[in-house]
Amino acid sequence: MLILVTGGARSGKSHYAQNLALELSDQPVYVATARNWGGDFGDRIQRHKDERGAAWTNFETEKAVSQLPLSDRVVVIDCITLWLTNFFLDGGEDVDGALQELQTEIDTIEQIPGTFIIVTNELGMGVHADTDMGRKFTDLQGWANQYVAAKATQVVLMISGIPVRIKG
Repeated sequence: MLILVTGGARSGKSHYAQNLALELSDQPVYVATARNWGGDFGDRIQRHKDERGAAWTNFETEKAVSQLPLSDRVVVIDCITLWLTNFFLDGGEDVDGALQELQTEIDTIEQIPGTFIIVTNELGMGVHADTDMGRKFTDLQGWANQYVAAKATQVVLMISGIPVRIKG
């Protein structure tokens, strides 16, 4: 089962996804797709891991989420935006290639038994990017979100910490 949780920055989407996972399992899995750039970002990653606590199994991977031991688990994948960034930057800003890599990962995950709660940033609620790379990435993120939302059995939009179910 795929559940997509989307919303703006600081809308409460990660918190909601983690609480949902804890409702569904006493041993959930958290997959962080962020690339650890070190410094303050590395500190932030560690703080979030510490806040989740001992109940969680934590994995960090930049791309190959589907290769992790996730079968028959409740899994939070946080987040599509950072996952796409890894495909996009490593692929030389190739939008089509990055989208295909993400779609392949999602299609593979969809075949794994379990519940997958996938977090993403919603687009179109802010200013438009003023660089070519930013516009390419916005297009990529929008297409990726639409792809996952179409496959998801449930989609939840977070607005100011309030979950609004829009599918399922």
